[in-house]
Amino acid sequence: MEHDEKRISALQQRLLNGIRDKLDGVVVNGSMERRYVGNLNLSFAYVEGESLLMGLKEVAVSSGSACTSASLEPSYVLRALGVEEDMAHTSIRFGIGRFTAEEEIDRAVQLAVQQVEKLRDMSPLYEMMKEGINIKDIKWDQH
Repeated sequence: MEHDEKRISALQQRLLNGIRDKLDGVVVNGSMERRYVGNLNLSFAYVEGESLLMGLKEVAVSSGSACTSASLEPSYVLRALGVEEDMAHTSIRFGIGRFTAEEEIDRAVQLAVQQVEKLRDMSPLYEMMKEGINIKDIKWDQH
């Protein structure tokens, strides 16, 4: 178990570093010290989690928590951790296990980065952010 934990922890760090090296606006949900090493929950600003999930069919990911996987509501676990609702909707949970290989982590990084970039290219909110507009200051009208 100790060997597996060290190995999986190294794979988790490889996944996180690989994604963060290529993307901005990536937030780890929860503590890095007090967590199961085979679970890495990340939020990707300006990307809807379900859309990202659909582009990562090769990767062991899910949106939300295991307890609410059939719901479109943001994970109550993330909300309890203080994650704002908009970021909770952008979260993806990566699963890393005993038999996960480094090549699979590298492929997951490649696919996640490609998909996030693709979705951000289509996002008007991401465009607004790049132009310096603070989205939280916008008063949205409902029609």
